[in-house]
Amino acid sequence: MHAIRLHAFGPAENLTYEEVADPLPGPGQVRIAVEAAGVHLLDTALREGDQGPLPRPTALPTIPGREVAGVVESLGEGVAGLWLGLRVVAHLGFAPGGYAELAVTDVDRVHEIPANLDFGEAVAMIGTGRTAMGILQFAELGPDSVVVIPAAAGGIGTLLVQYARHAGAVVVGLAGGPEKVARVQANGADLAVDYTDPGWPDKVRAFLGGRPATVVFDGVGGDIAREAVGLLGPDGKHLVFGWSAEGIRGGEPYLVEGVSERVLGPVMMQRAGGPNPVRTLELRALAEAAEGRLTPAVRRFPLAEAAAAHRALQTRATTGKVVLEP
Repeated sequence: MHAIRLHAFGPAENLTYEEVADPLPGPGQVRIAVEAAGVHLLDTALREGDQGPLPRPTALPTIPGREVAGVVESLGEGVAGLWLGLRVVAHLGFAPGGYAELAVTDVDRVHEIPANLDFGEAVAMIGTGRTAMGILQFAELGPDSVVVIPAAAGGIGTLLVQYARHAGAVVVGLAGGPEKVARVQANGADLAVDYTDPGWPDKVRAFLGGRPATVVFDGVGGDIAREAVGLLGPDGKHLVFGWSAEGIRGGEPYLVEGVSERVLGPVMMQRAGGPNPVRTLELRALAEAAEGRLTPAVRRFPLAEAAAAHRALQTRATTGKVVLEP
């Protein structure tokens, strides 16, 4: 098979397209013929050798990537035959191997893809969608809600805009540059604003007519977060999530005592509950997409152009979820 391998930590150019041996499914595992592999911001940090929420690879070369969708084409010992030939999606967990034509994972991690989703959309929902569902646990959105979403053209932001609109909330989406602003507007935001314009907070206040924001979904941090928090009313919530908000190398997010709440990691899993909270959130995300309430935005790159995908993601030149297609 062909795969992307990383032989040394460093720039995106260190990701090379190579021919490698096919992986073999072990007991309780399936092998997936990959049609789409997710690219995450964390992948770029791990490529550079940074330590973050996921462990840095201990042995090189490695095949990056932890989100895949495709067709089950081989079964390990003990796996029911009904899985063979199904369209599936899976998050591989701590085990990498997604940037490839074939990927192996435990059958317990696998979900059948809803009929109305393509492979790229399924990858978006298993990772980005799962995260969005986790974040939304901390905000009870309804017709009285006024939400502000920085990075509203991104993968998570796109889904938050859709969910909030479906809940009847007033939605203000922030994005960088005219093209992204237009995408946010087309996605259903009541107001889409370019946060590179220094006067954007005044535009939001004028649009809201003195009505305060009730929730800020912050995956960005910095000055944008500070200005967005200034739009909140006395009982407003500032929900902080993602590595962008904390700085790709671990810088501190923008936090205000009594207003801000970090909502990733163990806190999110604890709120989801159940014997397998990760799977609980994955199922919620796929159900929202299956019912048509959420439609992920996807930016597609050929597998061989993984380096270009990483560069585009790091420079914020993408909208939606980035995926690689063999």
